[in-house]
Amino acid sequence: MALTKTPVCDFGKKAENFKLKSINNEFITLDDIKGEKATLVMFICNHCPYVKAIIKDLAIDCNELKKKGINSVAIMSNDVRNYPEDSFEKMAEFAKSNTFGEINYLFDESQEVARKYGAVCTPDFFGYNINLELQYRGRFKALKDFKPINNSESDLKVAMKIIAKTQKGPDKQIPSMGCNIKWFN
Repeated sequence: MALTKTPVCDFGKKAENFKLKSINNEFITLDDIKGEKATLVMFICNHCPYVKAIIKDLAIDCNELKKKGINSVAIMSNDVRNYPEDSFEKMAEFAKSNTFGEINYLFDESQEVARKYGAVCTPDFFGYNINLELQYRGRFKALKDFKPINNSESDLKVAMKIIAKTQKGPDKQIPSMGCNIKWFN
């Protein structure tokens, strides 16, 4: 595991379209998941300790944001040959055990989508406004020893609510960090 931090938000960069298979064996596009007020595209995986540390709270936040017109999609792009814990079958188990609810969990088997987005780690969050212009590329919340430092609202939830209300993201954003995406050799 190589600890990796996300780059600074490239404000205004347009979301890349995709068509990926969901754990429900349906093909989902960006248009299918676009939110009424904002859209969150996140790159996660099943085995990363950083994702495991936040996943239950992240699922709760995403399901609460859905009620505010903010849709979320999770994409898994890791090399499943060398990281079988991230396999398509295991993705369905992971989503069920972490109560994903309305969050679509998609498999980026070719890694093409992760490359188009410039995703570098898990978790990596891309928060878009109604025009699918990037407004947030920060962390979920502060962690210490893989535990949240406080019980306040996550940085991600606060940022997505700001985007939904103003269509602009916060100026100050703290990078997300996690395991590097496991690219094919």
